[in-house]
Amino acid sequence: MTRPKPVRDAPACRMDIQSLDAEGSGVGRLDGKVVFVAGALPGEHVRVQCFETTPKYDRARLLSVDRPSSQRTVPPCPHAGICGGCSLQHLDPQAQLAVKQRHLEDQLWHIGRVRPGRMLPPTLGPDLAYRGKARLSVRVPGTRGALVGFREYHSSFVAEMARCPVLDPRVGERILDLRALVARLDEPRSLPQIEIACTPEVAALVFRHLGALSPRDKKLLGGFGQEHGLQIWLQGGGPESIHCIVPENPEPLVYAIPEYSLRLRFTPLVFTQVNQSINPLLVRRAMTLLDPQPGERVVDLFCGLGNFTLPIAALGANVLGVEGDARLTRLAAENAAENGLSDRARFCSADLTQTRIADLLGGKTVSKMLIDPPRSGAIEILKDLPPELRRLVYVSCNPDTLARDAAFLVREGFQLHSAGVINMFPHTAHVESIALFTR
Repeated sequence: MTRPKPVRDAPACRMDIQSLDAEGSGVGRLDGKVVFVAGALPGEHVRVQCFETTPKYDRARLLSVDRPSSQRTVPPCPHAGICGGCSLQHLDPQAQLAVKQRHLEDQLWHIGRVRPGRMLPPTLGPDLAYRGKARLSVRVPGTRGALVGFREYHSSFVAEMARCPVLDPRVGERILDLRALVARLDEPRSLPQIEIACTPEVAALVFRHLGALSPRDKKLLGGFGQEHGLQIWLQGGGPESIHCIVPENPEPLVYAIPEYSLRLRFTPLVFTQVNQSINPLLVRRAMTLLDPQPGERVVDLFCGLGNFTLPIAALGANVLGVEGDARLTRLAAENAAENGLSDRARFCSADLTQTRIADLLGGKTVSKMLIDPPRSGAIEILKDLPPELRRLVYVSCNPDTLARDAAFLVREGFQLHSAGVINMFPHTAHVESIALFTR
């Protein structure tokens, strides 16, 4: 792949924007060459300046909008356009949903040559203060104090932020306080990042540190937690090194799925869905599509800490959850026990790229399956599906690999019954989706 080359002192140009790319940048053409413009919207006539070039495309910064789109809106964040955490705050939230739905449909057809029998209505929730899981970068650039926040758009630099309206307000409204805290430390450059994990009851900050912290630094970090009612955790090595310094006996992190009377305990570094308002709605939709019945045998692949596995069990089915991370399967088994579901939900840790599903089932048959793979999708796993499988719910964080995998499933005799968007990440171009395949 050709590396982009920086362009300096390019002349300003005017152009029309035809579409949005997968990252939310406007796409147009200048002299026949594709140009990507962050912050521009389809239908707009804009003034731009090229800053990066390749033989196939250029990137340009938006200088002004001469003819704005009717769907353009004022971003709720003062750092929109600089911070790379969000890329679509200038687009009306309802229009964002339409863009994501269209992108899902387009990828299913252009990559997979498949169309769902039914497009599901988008699942949506609040578009601000929704993010309870995040990773903030920390930088100390010379004598300018400390920077804490997300990286700038298409840059390794940390954006200079004062607040973040999409984060849980217990953290998002304290960015300046965090910057001041880091600047006061004896070794601020030893802190590369801060992990955030929030529930309605608890907000936890995990400070990753590359060297030993001084007693004074630990006191400052602990005092910050006490002052603002935050849990303060330290991580000096791998995930096993994490420990809480304030409070002494921390309240556990727990999120609820009320419809199924479930409470799931987790630790700050493990994967959970970032949007706790949307997650119960995602689970409800998955259960509606999967339709687990009492006594049925179901498999949940990439099960994490049981986000879908336990609702399946709560509906009466016998379910096997499979996950590659042993930390997560231990937590999942503990959550099953705490919710009284150990008799119907069991878990195992296995590398799904190296393990045959039939070996996990031990000769038992299964007619329904849920799969929630990483961005790379699950094409190798889908080649090993049980022949008796009749219903598969696929939760995806990448429409491209969902489309590729959908094409394979259809060739294997499945039908793409339905698909739709889950607006897990408002104001970003990220498309979370769910699909039902039947055979």
